Amino acid sequence: MHPISLDLQEQIQTMISKSKSNISSFAFGNLYLFRKKYDFKISISETTLITAGIDGKGRTFFSIFGELPPKEKIDELLEKYKFWKGISEEQAKTLNATEDRDNFEYLYLRTDLAELPGKNFQKKRNLVNAFIKAHPHRETKILDKNTIKDAMLVLNEWGKRADYDAAKEGLELHEVLGFSGLVFYVDGNPVGYCQGEVLADGESFAVHFEKALDKYKGVYQYINQEFAKTIPENIIYINREQDLGDEGLRQAKLTYRPFGFVKLFSIKVSTKAT
Repeated sequence: MHPISLDLQEQIQTMISKSKSNISSFAFGNLYLFRKKYDFKISISETTLITAGIDGKGRTFFSIFGELPPKEKIDELLEKYKFWKGISEEQAKTLNATEDRDNFEYLYLRTDLAELPGKNFQKKRNLVNAFIKAHPHRETKILDKNTIKDAMLVLNEWGKRADYDAAKEGLELHEVLGFSGLVFYVDGNPVGYCQGEVLADGESFAVHFEKALDKYKGVYQYINQEFAKTIPENIIYINREQDLGDEGLRQAKLTYRPFGFVKLFSIKVSTKAT
């Protein structure tokens, strides 16, 4: 196992692109930007990526992307790290694995988020419309080298919470990581931004970061809809990643009526692979 570095970007992205994966957790940008938070280490071959680290609950863990190694190797990893997480549905078919609900990734239809149709989205539409009415002088710009400084102003005012460090580096490496995004303005001042990337399946876009100034009521709902409108029509799903067991975040994600989930599974050391 060795640290994740930008030198491995092409190798990891090539392997993941061959898999046609829609799992945001294994996108290179996510692995790299959260390498410090989770103390990620990796081992990579042409067909298998193994990551290891320490999760938010202080547990050592490993994950395997791509082809599974021999059972002896898996048992060795379980003995060392005690916890196997990030198991895909395909992998879980041959393993005695348990659903890891806290790490399910939320999938939404792009058209639902862009259009907010029907009664189920009435409250969201109301918030968007209220934001538009309250702030007639709005502007949206592409997140690029010319507007990153404005997104950084938003992030710094948002504050050093949760994923601040990863989000800051995500802006600094925006072009290097191949991200895309938007910056939103009210009266000429930046009030929010969002940033993400197309996943390997070519049908999903993962929103990695979405930050805004809370004093603008309805700004998050506005950003969510406006960004969805700009995503190419060949993208079917928007992956808004996990709730990590945060009940408030879970309820917020559910109010957007997910189409489904990228289900992930786990195995603890007492339940080894069969």
